[in-house]
Parts: sequence; structure tokens; C-alpha cells
Amino acid sequence: MTDSDAPADAGGDDAGSSGESAVPDVLDAARALLATGPLCDHCLGRPFAERSFGLGNHERGRGLRIAVALDDNSDYEGGAAGDCWVCEGVFERVDEFAERAADAVADYEYATYQVGTRVPPLAEENDRLLREDAGLDPEIGEPLRKELNREVGKRVGQVTDTEVDFERPHVQFLLDVDADRVEATVNSAHVYGRYRKLERDIPQTEWPCSDCRGSGRQGREPCDTCDGSGYLYPESVEQLTAPVVEDVMEGVDSTFHGAGREDVDALMLGTGRPFVIEVDEPRRRDIDADRLESDINAFADGKVEVEGLRRCTHDMVERVKELDATKRYHAAVEFGADVTAEELADAVDELDGATIEQYTPNRVDHRRAAKTRTRVAHDVTGELEDARHVAVEVHGAGGLYIKELISGDEGRTEPSLAGLLGVDAEVTTLDVLAVEGRDEQFEHSGFFLDDEDRDTDVDGE
Repeated sequence: MTDSDAPADAGGDDAGSSGESAVPDVLDAARALLATGPLCDHCLGRPFAERSFGLGNHERGRGLRIAVALDDNSDYEGGAAGDCWVCEGVFERVDEFAERAADAVADYEYATYQVGTRVPPLAEENDRLLREDAGLDPEIGEPLRKELNREVGKRVGQVTDTEVDFERPHVQFLLDVDADRVEATVNSAHVYGRYRKLERDIPQTEWPCSDCRGSGRQGREPCDTCDGSGYLYPESVEQLTAPVVEDVMEGVDSTFHGAGREDVDALMLGTGRPFVIEVDEPRRRDIDADRLESDINAFADGKVEVEGLRRCTHDMVERVKELDATKRYHAAVEFGADVTAEELADAVDELDGATIEQYTPNRVDHRRAAKTRTRVAHDVTGELEDARHVAVEVHGAGGLYIKELISGDEGRTEPSLAGLLGVDAEVTTLDVLAVEGRDEQFEHSGFFLDDEDRDTDVDGE
């Protein structure tokens, strides 16, 4: 949408403000405007939009027309609505445009809207010439487009019983006057929650096969790598959750946004990982969150489960992705040589609270920028099960690579448990226990919609 198409004051108050531009005597100016040719009340009143707050431009125009007739003691003649040389009668079509806008989204649930218009260049030029021909400042008053946005916007709100929203409305209308077209854009809807991944070898999002690029075929034959499925992994958290939300909200597509991601072979347990599912062009927005949770959990069949579902704003996507977070992990570790309890305790004490420098790990260097990252291991504990097996728990900053914290990754991570002990160390299983905001919880009430029962912050703020 270009600047000339941008919505302005759609459904807002009538034009007017306490500030006034330099306008000559009102009646003289009105006479000069009327002398340019037939005008509707809207176009006659619009140059005076900054005067007398609380009036619509059509009311200003009619009032000026009456005042001139009284002052000149001449017969009153009404505005030339359909014959206006400036707008060419566009304001007579306001109700029609509003009805067409409502019809365009008749099958959709929505509570907020915004209206923009694409005014014919000739009409915009006429609007400027009107002022110039009358000897007025070409910038005085209000542009034609802005008034049309507002007038159609008000009618749309009345017809649909919805409210204008200039930030991110559920639907946006663009009225192309020249093309006689009403375009409607249905903005996406969002559902927030937390998921637990209860089986290993399930990625968070779809993982297309790199050999066949997701086609499932190599030439005329099924792809050997993915057995013709097009995916390296047949299921993902996304595939076990998003289709259900998309179906319930009757959308056309969906996107899964997670607060980071665990390794494919790791479980996500405990309080779960925050996520947002974004549904494109939803026909339904009002959902039963509890029922949706049950539907997803039944569909995932014990592989994934979700909780705390609620509708959220678009801004929650950025919050989930960008909020500084800390994470808790449980790792089962196997050593390449015997380790005593005292040696383990000394090494764990060194790691506890340490600042860790990690060069991009070998296992992700094909998809991560090669650089050294600094992260803090806030809390590290270890319990020796036997001389070669230990259970380690780590509370670390977001982005801390836990497997490499244990193994050292051939010296790419310093310090590491393996390096401090002087033995090889390998994580045999890894579980994520919690993903929480570092300074505040993800679940802030300001990001949730119509959530009277569950819209308080987790920490009670």
C-alpha cells in the first residue's frame, strides 16, 4: 500500500481542531469556492476542516451555503452531490462502499477493521485546484482521501458493529474508487501456549529432506533418503499442533514460532517451551482454548502435549522469539575414563556460575554463523551414578550449548566438563526442563486477548 493508499482516520471523529490555518473571511472564501463550479457539501466544507470542531465537512459545507444565501439575500440552492466537479459524486457512494466492504468479509469473524482508499489522481488534483482557484492555500483544510477514509470507515463500523483499529486490525479494506473495487485483507490470528515434547527424534518444525528438497522424489524414483516422504523426520511439533489450530480457526495456512528450539533428540519436559501458532486468513477467531488443548493433545497422541493456550496479539510472536530467556537442562553423561566424586565436585564448582566461551559447534556450523558466543552457566550440579556415569543439571543463559559444555567440542567450548576432568565426556540423553524469561515471564497479560480467566502474569505481576 502506497502513501496515497494509506488509511487515515477511518471511523474516527469528524475533522476539526482548535488550531486554525490562515483563512480569509469565511463567507468570502465560501463565495470564491462556490464560484469555481458545482460543489457538494463535503467538498465545500473540506477547506474549512480546521474550523469549528465537532462538525462534519458536509455540515460545514451546508452551513456555509446557507450563510452565503442569507448574507446575499439570495435563494438557497443545495449542494451538487452527484455533479460535484471535484469528487465527481464519490460521497454519494459511501454507503455502497461500506456495504461492499462488509460483504467481502461476510464469512469471517472479526471485531476490528481499518479503511484506506485509493482516490483517482484527477480527483486529488481537482481537490488542490479547488483551493487554488478560490485563492486559498492549497494545503488548507483536509485532503479528499482522508475524509473519504473516515466517512466510509464510520459506515463500515455501523454496518458491521465493529471498531476501528489503526494498529493491527483483524481486517483491512482498500477502496479503489477509479477501478470500482473493494479489496479486503484478513490479518492473521495468533494462539500462544507451551508445549512438551515427550518423544525423542521429533524436530520442532518441519524438516524437509535436503537430498530431494522436500519433493519426495529423485528423478522418477522415490527419494531413498526420506523414503519418498519429502521429510527427514516424518513428524514435528509443528505438524502435531499447527494443523489442528489452523483447522479450528478455518485458516488457509499456519506458521509455528517457538522460543528457541531443543535438539531433535532432546525431550522438552517440565513447564514446556513457549510458542505461538500464527493462522493466516482465519474465518474464526473466537476459540474454546480448553477444547483446543484437548484436540491438539489427542491429535499428537502422547508425542507432544500443550497447555496454557490462549489467543494473543501479533506482538507475542516477537516476544517469544526475542525475550531474553534462561533454560534448565538434565543431561545423562558418560565418561571415557573413571571419575571420582571429588573430581566431579571440583569440576562442577568451576563451571557453576562461569562465563562460557563457545565457538560455533561442529554439529551446527553448517547452519550457524562461525563466531565465538559468550554465555553464562548460572547454576551447574552433578551427581555421580558410578565411576563413568553422571547426571548433570544446568541452568544456563539462552543460547548456551549444553552438549558442548559437557564434551568441550574438541576445544571449541571453554571451560567444559570434559576439559576440567581431563576425560572424554558425552551426553547420552538430554532433557530440557524449563524455558523462562530472564527478567520477566513470557506470559504477560498485555499480550493476550479476551482472557479474563487466564490473563494474569505467571508470577502474579
